[in-house]
Amino acid sequence: MFIQTESTPNPATLKFLPGQTVLEAGTADFATAEAAEASPLASRIFAVKGVNGVFFGNDFVTVTKADDVEWDHIKPGILGAVMEHYQSGQPVINAGGEQASGHAEHTGEDGEVVSQIKELLDSRVRPAVAQDGGDITFHGFERGVVYLHMQGACAGCPSSTLTLKMGIENLLRHYIPEVTEVRPVAV
Repeated sequence: MFIQTESTPNPATLKFLPGQTVLEAGTADFATAEAAEASPLASRIFAVKGVNGVFFGNDFVTVTKADDVEWDHIKPGILGAVMEHYQSGQPVINAGGEQASGHAEHTGEDGEVVSQIKELLDSRVRPAVAQDGGDITFHGFERGVVYLHMQGACAGCPSSTLTLKMGIENLLRHYIPEVTEVRPVAV
């Protein structure tokens, strides 16, 4: 098994490409070792000292490290954990384990606007941020403000504010006049 790695715009996060499907659909974000208990793969990665976060996409795993740890010290352990997992035959997430479905539900009078926002996020934004090892999902819309949840490499990335304001906000405002601002939320 050959696992490729790619850097991301977030220097604390690396993208690991195992060469096979990680998740069939959706994403999964594990901010702590306790949250990772539903995932044999995430648990193995968290067993490497210095790992602060694990995120799964369709064909990649992003790992966020602690600030006081160097990639040269923990990357071999992470590669070993990923390889060991795929050789074990265990599922990535245990049956009944939680997996993010993506966007939050929205009920209310702005249903048409929210539908347009989600469509633009899915067609233009999420594929681009997935290349960088992250995901951005819709969290809410209220009085012209779109609330988005950043995951994986996008969470805590130094350029995330620029991405939100100059990229996503400009895109949404261009296509949807009702949108006036985009703000990040922590879930």
